[in-house]
Amino acid sequence: MHSIVLVDDHAIVREGFKRLIEMEPDLEVVAECRNADDAVEAISQRRPDLVALDLSLPDGSGLPLIEHLRSVATGTRIVVLSMHDGEPYVSEALRRGASGYVTKGAAPEELVAGLRAVMRGEQFLSSDLRQRRAERPNDTLDPIDRLTAREREVFLLLAAGRAPKQVAAELGIGQKTVYIHRASLMGKLGAGSELDLYRIASERGLLRSHT
Repeated sequence: MHSIVLVDDHAIVREGFKRLIEMEPDLEVVAECRNADDAVEAISQRRPDLVALDLSLPDGSGLPLIEHLRSVATGTRIVVLSMHDGEPYVSEALRRGASGYVTKGAAPEELVAGLRAVMRGEQFLSSDLRQRRAERPNDTLDPIDRLTAREREVFLLLAAGRAPKQVAAELGIGQKTVYIHRASLMGKLGAGSELDLYRIASERGLLRSHT
């Protein structure tokens, strides 16, 4: 019997996935969690074979949680189950240690297929993601290259620790405009927080002229 922990903040969604998973005779949901803190506690106690993880959680992005879980529960594999189907989210989730990514718009049987593939040690993407990667291979390029010039400016200033108000003043734009750019660039980069922006910029050596 393979044990699974479900992490999603919507009880109805968790219940639906639980019923789907437990139709399989060798799969068992041993815990359901609505946020990252609950997930860390349950996974530490249960040591499941698999975690099915949503990226949008009440206490922040699921992306940092992937990294944390991989460090504290090395034997547990992670399958992202998310409404976010953008390539930056997919690439970042896999880079941080997820073994699979299934969109919530995929057919229900793909979740089970993904769980089984990951249990075999394979990487799994739902069919919609595989098709898009085949049709648009350039989407797998560094997402920073897809930022507009203004988004790149906002990105670098936020990554360097500037507050949105300071960014607005430095660039001569409205604070509301900064928030719009921030939301757009964070989506493109698959970032869940300013700390993620700092890490992304730091890894690429982009902060020297903005600190």
